Amino acid sequence: MTAIYDCSVDSELLTGMRLARGAIGRGELVVLPTDTVYGVAADAFSPAAVQRLLDAKGRGRTAPPPVLIPGLPTLDALATDIPAAARALAEAFWPGGLTIILRAQPSLQWDLGETRGTVALRMPDHRIALELLSETGPLAVSSANLSGQPAATDARAAADMLGDSVAVYLDGGESGSSSDLPSTIVDATGERLRIVREGVLSREALAAVAGADAFEADAPGSASEASVAVEASEESEASATEPGEAAAS
Repeated sequence: MTAIYDCSVDSELLTGMRLARGAIGRGELVVLPTDTVYGVAADAFSPAAVQRLLDAKGRGRTAPPPVLIPGLPTLDALATDIPAAARALAEAFWPGGLTIILRAQPSLQWDLGETRGTVALRMPDHRIALELLSETGPLAVSSANLSGQPAATDARAAADMLGDSVAVYLDGGESGSSSDLPSTIVDATGERLRIVREGVLSREALAAVAGADAFEADAPGSASEASVAVEASEESEASATEPGEAAAS
C-alpha cells in the first residue's frame, strides 16, 4: 500500500514533500491536509491527471474539481473579469474558508471537466497545503473520499478509501474546520455576487467587506449556470460530519 508520511516528523515531512512534488509532476495523485478536510490533488494543467482524480473518486466530468492556489497573485492568472467586490473578498478572507467561482482565463490550457468556462478558486489556510502549492502551482483538489462516502479528516481514512490510486499521502494530523462548517461559496460570474452556499463565512461577514448591495437577494443554494457546472469544492465544502457530495478543498 502507498506510504503515509507523518508531517509532524521533520524527516518524513521532507521526504513526503519531495515525493509529492515528483508525483504531481508525473501526473499522479497526492492526498494532503487542508483547513477543511483532506483533499486529493492533481496537476490542474494535466487533463490526464485531472481525469485520474475523477476516476479515483468515481466521479464524472460533470463534477469538475475546484482549484487551490498558493496566493492572490495567481488569481489574475487563472480568472478574468474579476468583479471588484469578489477581489475584495479574496483579499479579506484568503487564505481561508472562501471559494469563489469566476470566469476562467480563456487562454488556459487545461481541462477540468464541464466547467462552462468557469473555475472555482480557493487559497487554503494550511501550512502543508500552501507549501506544496508554492512549489507545484495550482492544483485541482477534491475531497479525499470515494463518491458517496464521508470526506476524510485524516490521512488514514483517505488511504482506506483511495488506496493505491494515490501516489503519496501527507499526514498533517486531524484536519477540518473547528466549527465543522464548510467553506462559503460565492458565484462571481454574474452582474452581482451570489452566495451559492453559506458556510464558515456568513452573509453578514461577506457584506461587511463587499457591501450588501454587491449580492443578489437569492437564497443560498440558488444555482446559476456557472455554479451548477462546478463541483462547489468537495474539498473545501465537505465537513467532517457530512458526505462531500453536496458539491473547489
